[in-house]
Formats: sequence, C-alpha cells, structure tokens
Amino acid sequence: MPRSAVGQSSVREANLAIVLQTVCGAPEPPSRADLAGRLTMTRATSARLVDELVEGGLVDEIDPLVPRRGRPARLLLPGSGVGALGLLADTDKVVARVVSLRGDVLAQVRRDVDMIGLDPDEGLAHVARAGREVLDAAGSVRVVGTALAIPGVVADGRTLVRAPNLDWTDVDLAARLGPVGRAGSLLEVGNEADLAATAVVEEAPGRVGPWPDFLYLSGTRGVGGAVVSRGRVVTGEHGGAGEFGHVCVDPSGPVCPCGSQGCLERYAALEPLAAAAGLRPDQVGSIGERAAAGDERCVETLAHLAWALSVALASVVNVVGISSVVLGGHLGRLEPYIRDDLRARLDARVLGARWAPVQVQAASDTSSSPADGAALLVLRRLLEHPVGWL
Repeated sequence: MPRSAVGQSSVREANLAIVLQTVCGAPEPPSRADLAGRLTMTRATSARLVDELVEGGLVDEIDPLVPRRGRPARLLLPGSGVGALGLLADTDKVVARVVSLRGDVLAQVRRDVDMIGLDPDEGLAHVARAGREVLDAAGSVRVVGTALAIPGVVADGRTLVRAPNLDWTDVDLAARLGPVGRAGSLLEVGNEADLAATAVVEEAPGRVGPWPDFLYLSGTRGVGGAVVSRGRVVTGEHGGAGEFGHVCVDPSGPVCPCGSQGCLERYAALEPLAAAAGLRPDQVGSIGERAAAGDERCVETLAHLAWALSVALASVVNVVGISSVVLGGHLGRLEPYIRDDLRARLDARVLGARWAPVQVQAASDTSSSPADGAALLVLRRLLEHPVGWL
C-alpha cells in the first residue's frame, strides 16, 4: 500500500510530544540549549516548540537556583499548574488524589468505606464524592483527566469483567461513574495492582526509575500483581495479565472465591494470614515484630507465607524471565522478615538463579499508590498527545 503523506501538523504534534517528554524525563531541569542539543534540533525549532508548551502551561521556565556568572540560562520544568485526578475504589476505602505533571500530590482525600456488599452504583457514588472533594481542595490547577483503579480484571480500559472481592461483574465503570466535577468523564479504568506498579516504576510522569523490569505483588484483602517490562505494565490480550494471586500453589488447597483451589491469595491475603497467626486482620502488619519477639505461631505463619510466595513467584519468573520482584501492601511490610527465607526458596526453584539470582525488595508505597498510578496513566496520555491541551 502507498504511504500516506505526513503533514506539517503531524510533525508539529510529534515534536511537541518529544520536547515535553524530554523535559519531564530529564533527571535535572534542562535549559533551552540543553534541550536543543539532546534532540538534535536547531535552537530556533526547539525554542518555538518550548514557547508553545510554556504558553500552554505544560512547561514552566524558571531562573536557576544557583546564581551563575554572566547571563544564566533559564531552566525548563514540567508545568506545576497541570494535574490529573486518580481514583481508587477498594474493598475498604476510596481514595482520590490530584497529581501534578511534576509528580507532586496537590490534594488528596481518603474515606474508609466498607465497599463489600454495595452494588456498583452505591460504591461509585462514594468514589465520585471523594473525587469532587479533592478537586475542590486542589484549587485552580488545570485537571486534564481522570482514571480509576479497581481490584479486578478490566477489559478495554473501561469495563470491569470481574472483581471477586467486591462481587462486581460486567460493569461499564466509565458509563456508571460519569463526569467527576471539572475533571470530566472517566478517561480510563485499570487494575489496582497494575496501577500501583505504575506508581512504582515511574518516579514522576515520564521519568522511569531504576527498575524498569519487575514483577509486582501486592497484598490487601486479596493479592494483586503486575508484570512490568521496559517501564510499562503488561496487561495481556484481555487485560488480565499479572493475576499472581490466582496462581495455584496447591491444587488440593482451600477453595478460592475465583472458583479454583489453592490459589496464592488463600495463603497470602489479609484474612488467611491473620487466621494463620491468630490475629485480627488489622494486626497482620505486626506479624514480623511478633515473630522476632518469639511468637512461634507468627514464625510458622511467615515460613508458610515464604513457601507459598516462592511456589507462585518461581513459576512466573521461570516463564517470563524477569528476576526482580517488588512486594507491596502488607507483603511489603512483611518483606524484611521473610526476605532471606524467600530468596533461599526462590534460588532453589528458579532455573536461572545461579547466574541471575532473584532480587526482592519492598515497595515504598502506601494504600494510595493505585490512585497515584491512575493519575500517572492520565498524564502519560498527555505526554503522548500534548497538542490537545495547547
């Protein structure tokens, strides 16, 4: 087939995106001259594009913090007055956060809500209310869109196929939620763990951190996961990739709400861990300290947890070939107490461990990380297509 001609407007759109992505991805704020050199553009072309982005508020230009001799070059930063709304609907809470293009949290609202037993409309009403509250708190920031994190399998970026722990099935969340204040209609819906992993991989919008490839596993009332490759979450053909919580650990194990048996979730989620340790679910975070103090039941619980994680994770590592693991949620809080045992078990189970040992670390995340990831998802779309906001 003949190639289509590339118009000047398409070239301009592509160049604007490249300039904005370079500013956002730079570890240190560049000057206009730095930018032109990195992009091999003429200074005139680079300056014209920067002028558009500055005028549109997507880039800020500031004087250097440290005085220099002569006429100091001004520095370019992502726009501080532009942000996105990230929402989280979880089993026990709703979270709303406005994150700026610089990666700063400009406003946040968290409400403890027992979402189990609520139908989708009731649950989403709580989410919308939190969203409107956080937008009021964010002041005059220009919000370029909103996204929602949900603990379930999401298809086509808007439809919840199934959320076992919420007992929601086949819900068009984008249509049900509707516009959220001045943030407008829902841009996209994503899996909670996928978006928490996005918050781990991106230090700020457009800037990938030191771990571009890892497996993310987060413990809450369920167990979520994500595969991150080259700085992007792998969602799979139908949006269900990374469901590590439903990797089978023991085919004859306890029945899981998903309908299978012996899933990792039945060993590593909040309530099974609490029951194994003889504690309340809100005390799971203390299992490590109790084990260190000599509580034999907690010691056994941690050993059993390390075993279950090693069985599930080794299977995934052997298949996908990614040997870095990040643990979040209560699994991240327990990581220091199971680290050595888990690594030893993984070394024994992972085929390539002799030359590429599995690296395990805890995520420095909070219960709000999926909402941050949702906001980052919106801002990523802005970085890819900034022309619509100029």
